[in-house]
Amino acid sequence: MADNARPEPSRSASPCRRLRVISVTSGKGGVGKTNIVANLAITLAKMGCKPLIIDADLSLANVDILLGLTPRANIGTLLAGEKTIQEVLVDGPCGVKVLPASSGIYELTHLTPEQRISLLIRLDDLEDQFDVVLIDTGSGVASNVMYFNAAAQEVMVVVTPDNTSIADAYALIKILTRNFGEKHFHILSNMVQNPFEATLTFRKLERAASRFLGISLLYAGFILWDETIRTASNARKTIAADFPAAPSAQCLRSIASELLASSAHTGTKGTPQFFWKRLLLEDRETTLQGTRQ
Repeated sequence: MADNARPEPSRSASPCRRLRVISVTSGKGGVGKTNIVANLAITLAKMGCKPLIIDADLSLANVDILLGLTPRANIGTLLAGEKTIQEVLVDGPCGVKVLPASSGIYELTHLTPEQRISLLIRLDDLEDQFDVVLIDTGSGVASNVMYFNAAAQEVMVVVTPDNTSIADAYALIKILTRNFGEKHFHILSNMVQNPFEATLTFRKLERAASRFLGISLLYAGFILWDETIRTASNARKTIAADFPAAPSAQCLRSIASELLASSAHTGTKGTPQFFWKRLLLEDRETTLQGTRQ
């Protein structure tokens, strides 16, 4: 092995002891969802995880733009059978891998059931390469958004203090709860001025979910607004990699730490899930360990 070669970290060396597949979603656009996905993935990578970003905003993709990447292939070419999934993956900052989507392709706005299953099968080939998968969904309640949220183990909803953002986030949660049986949601307050505004934003959404849907929401934390976010975005850089001292970068580290410390919600869903073979094996191992104790 060359002196500068670095061995792949083992699962035991990673802070992620089991696979986490988390969709990051929102009821409306413009709440900073994609920025959070990119920076959270980098933050987790710097903590020792092996993250994969799936750009699931299939027709208006911009994860690659945010990270300064120029992919030669995307999910569209993957589904068309023109490339393998290994050929489509792109190297991002700090060891993050990206499965890019395309932009301006109308045909990808509504995946067929066959395309969805095909994507699940292809992703299963990556089961040993990653321990955290962050899915950047589109915003709103379109069929693709619902599908990727239902196929993820966990759902993180990004919301800002704006009342329309809170209302649209509630609408998204309502549909996922009533139509797809989703019961667990991480709520992340973004673009807030202080921790009090972040908590207030979460409480507004929590009260509505408890009263009308009968579910409890989980507070994932908050990200303060600072000008560094705009500076980094305009320069096609990320705060996590290039501006680690920024207040927003510090917030992301707290969110990542809490995420790793929490347990994954792995309850059985009524829809196919990403990496379902691996999830079944991990659930079996957990059951066996519990039996031996």
